[in-house]
Amino acid sequence: MASKRSDTPSPESVARANRQRLAVEEGRKAMADVEQRNAAVRANMARLRALREVNEAKEREIELTAPAPKKTKAKKRATKAG
Repeated sequence: MASKRSDTPSPESVARANRQRLAVEEGRKAMADVEQRNAAVRANMARLRALREVNEAKEREIELTAPAPKKTKAKKRATKAG
């Protein structure tokens, strides 16, 4: 039996191969975009974490250097004689 395949691809197979190639390229671009956004989010999180740690350190330093509040005695209430 002889094969029916010809040396030139049919227009349908060319179109299918082109669609597959475009899908692969778009998939790669989408994955690269997702990775780029993830990297930006991680960088922003690191920046915010550093700012928070600096603020927490300042607050701790203020708490340690501030004098302790003095305890005051509670005033006795005058009782009404009735």
